[in-house]
Amino acid sequence: MKLLTAIMLSAGILSPAFAAAPAIPVKAAASKAAAVKVTSVEGITEYRLANGLRVLLFPDASKPTLTTNIVYMVGSRHENYGETGMAHLLEHLLFKPTANFGIKKGSKTPVEVLNQTGGRFNGTTWYDRTNYFSTFPANDDNLKLMLELEADRMVNSPISQDDLWNNKAQKGEMTVVRNEFERGESDPFRVTLERTMSVAFDWHNYGKSTIGARSDIEGVNIERLRAFYQRYYQPDNAILMVAGRFDEAKVLAQINELFGKIPKPSRVLAPTYTAEPTQDGERAVTIRRSGGTQIVAAGYHVAPASHPDAAALQVLGRILSEAPSGRLHKTLVDAKLASSVMDLDFNQMEPGYHLFAAVVPKDGQTMAVEEAMLKALEDIKSNPVTEAEVERAKASIAKDIDQTVNDTARFTIALTSAQAAGDWRLFHQRRDQVEKIDAAAVQAAALKYLKPANRTLARFIPTDAADRTEVPKTPDVAALVKDYKGRAAIAQGEVFDPSPDNIEKRTQRSVLANGMKLALLPKSTKGNTVSASLQLRMGTAENLMGKAVIGDLAASLLLSGTERLSRQEVKDALDKLKANVNVNGGAEGVTVNVTTTRDNLAAVLDLLGESLMKPAFTAKDFSERQREMISGTEQQMTEPQPLAGNAMQRLTNTFPAGHVRYTMTLPEQLAEQKAAALEQVKAFHKAYYGAGNASLSVVGDFDAAAVQAQSAKLFGNWNAEQPYVRIASELKQVAGQSISLETPDKANSVLFAIQPVPMKDDAAAYPALLMGNYMLGGGALRSRLADRIRQKEGLSYGVGSQLSVPARDPAGLWLAFAISAPQNTVKVEAALREELNKALKAGFTETELADAKKAWLQSQQVGRTGDAGLAGRLANYLSFDRTMAFDKDLEAKVSALTVAQVNEALRANLKPEAVSVIKAGDFAKAAAGAAGVAPASKP
Repeated sequence: MKLLTAIMLSAGILSPAFAAAPAIPVKAAASKAAAVKVTSVEGITEYRLANGLRVLLFPDASKPTLTTNIVYMVGSRHENYGETGMAHLLEHLLFKPTANFGIKKGSKTPVEVLNQTGGRFNGTTWYDRTNYFSTFPANDDNLKLMLELEADRMVNSPISQDDLWNNKAQKGEMTVVRNEFERGESDPFRVTLERTMSVAFDWHNYGKSTIGARSDIEGVNIERLRAFYQRYYQPDNAILMVAGRFDEAKVLAQINELFGKIPKPSRVLAPTYTAEPTQDGERAVTIRRSGGTQIVAAGYHVAPASHPDAAALQVLGRILSEAPSGRLHKTLVDAKLASSVMDLDFNQMEPGYHLFAAVVPKDGQTMAVEEAMLKALEDIKSNPVTEAEVERAKASIAKDIDQTVNDTARFTIALTSAQAAGDWRLFHQRRDQVEKIDAAAVQAAALKYLKPANRTLARFIPTDAADRTEVPKTPDVAALVKDYKGRAAIAQGEVFDPSPDNIEKRTQRSVLANGMKLALLPKSTKGNTVSASLQLRMGTAENLMGKAVIGDLAASLLLSGTERLSRQEVKDALDKLKANVNVNGGAEGVTVNVTTTRDNLAAVLDLLGESLMKPAFTAKDFSERQREMISGTEQQMTEPQPLAGNAMQRLTNTFPAGHVRYTMTLPEQLAEQKAAALEQVKAFHKAYYGAGNASLSVVGDFDAAAVQAQSAKLFGNWNAEQPYVRIASELKQVAGQSISLETPDKANSVLFAIQPVPMKDDAAAYPALLMGNYMLGGGALRSRLADRIRQKEGLSYGVGSQLSVPARDPAGLWLAFAISAPQNTVKVEAALREELNKALKAGFTETELADAKKAWLQSQQVGRTGDAGLAGRLANYLSFDRTMAFDKDLEAKVSALTVAQVNEALRANLKPEAVSVIKAGDFAKAAAGAAGVAPASKP
């Protein structure tokens, strides 16, 4: 499992401690000398400004988007005593008003600007760096605005006490960050990870979580926080990346003009010098908290990410953990001791950490798991790594790298990790190192690092003769990359116009003999990539009775081998073909999403056809998937969000027990999952799978005629035994209901507010209601609900609303959501209702609507630039003969909306008295602690 990204993003929107020094004095003026070219590698060129700012320019005209990503080389590693979480707090405050964005009269705030561009944006903090990125439609105005914003918040953020925490008003960003902390405290894996790291490191800040300690979040000193900002948020400690469709010379000059005038600071950043001593024996930690599953983890100190050993450790991690061939997977999952395994490589600049973990069923034997896990990890000397294992892992890694490089926006963000390790060119250098790795190097790394004296687990055992690991120091990265040239830049794709008219003009539609529909959109793409979406539809309300869980299991096993190929052989083939194939679905249908390259598409489609029509459905794979499904449900039974979500779905459910769309309780789901049998899955596949009602869309670099012929050969005669009749969507028209669920020992609570809306998306009022919801709670960090509950009140890390309206049935739903500390849930609900009432009574303004229309329209444009998403949209449209003319028409209607129309639609369709509220949290504990003292009593 690859959870590191999720863990890092959960800390998003963090030289030992610096010596006592005054706030940074700066020179009166900065040099406006021309930017100096530093190096160019594989189409990426680095420049340096006179003030020290590093600039990476990565032109790519194949998509009409731009990505900016600014990385500051400061994270939780740089925090002092009492300052844990400070880097992450700064990340939040950088979205608050700055001198020229929000403070200057008539100017827009950073959040308003980011939403105005229609971009996808965020900030993230990790051990060694903080970054802010945004992907938005490519035009001069958007880019100029983004560069102006990043230049301004580099040095002109006030870092004000009122933004952080206004003690008189009892409001501020502090409680938003604290709520993010509380969310992590409700996650069993996150808590296990944090405790393991804190035990593993004695002195180094890698042992402290990036989110920080609750007491430090609540008690942070504003002067120290401001000094931290002034010290590290400077041009000589940052690297700015710009990628996408732009004129390189023009943008470089623009960057030099905007950023070059920022003075180079006179202070000098000293390198960190705290070094973790060699671990001198096995360590252990036990965590006892509420949760539905058990976790066993073993971690080891390892070389920094820039060290050559790191490449061998990356390959070793795949060999040990990747399903289904991984040694840990075979030892634990195949043996039914665990439901899943994972490895986490933290990619740290200084000597860091590598962790292996297993999720164990609630009734599993953790001691048996621990014994088997340690044998697999630390007995490699007697069971050496093989060349076959190494080649398989390298193929898997190479596929991931290729797919990252072929997506410019994704690649730009990925360079953040390489830069955090010391230099962005380490990305390419690591790729080269992995390609040259052999079994001997991987074996040596395993023997060097995976040993008892270097391990932290769930127990401590003294030893007289410690076998310790001396972790190498960080290499001279500048020397490592100084003469690195890299490879030839990847060929660019065509300049594609993602407008509905052009997409419609370029799309070729057809119908096969059995009724299967095709939508093909061939175009030249960067790296010759191509995406496909295949959607199968099956069954009727009558013949699917009692088959919901069986259908889920059948869909989940489709890539677990065929009659001819094993599960491992299917995975190996997909890796060699550089293909990502994901299957989602259940009893009513299955969606298969494919991403690969032009040269490999035919082979991937052949393998997909074989997997869909002739799945192996082995007892071993069935048992593994069933255990995983059961463990997942057991975990949900104690968590606020799944419990609240289940209650919400049951509240609006109109279908009887046994119906394929009936919402089961979690205990009912668990019972059905445990009762499922392999023969039922086989029988379901035989009866219901076929392509007669399917749709296939392909977007990207491919031969349309060849795909048409291959589709007819593969799927044109594949029909299901059982008929298909679409089941209409229904929602019970509930109103004014209130459900409160207790989830003991959970630091976070979840609230849903819902109202059914009997409407289809072709209704006259739909565009107006869509915009009304967007302004109420749909914008990213910028909406009435977000402004009030997150930005102003500081009660919630995540709050918003959404409008879900089907295309074919009048069964829409308006949903508002928020997470918060349980003691704040009552305040969140009150604020949510107040904002809804205000919107209905006073309506929205012309300025709000103009900003919302611009942001929404640009976000639609960005959404159509992704080939995978576009393929999914076209495939779905085929099922009811919709074309891109709908998108064009909807956007035209949104553009023409008046404030009066939006306000009228909102008032006609949303009624405060009809809103039902579902909430889940440890409200009993919150009530018992209501008389507590500060800071715990702060909102």
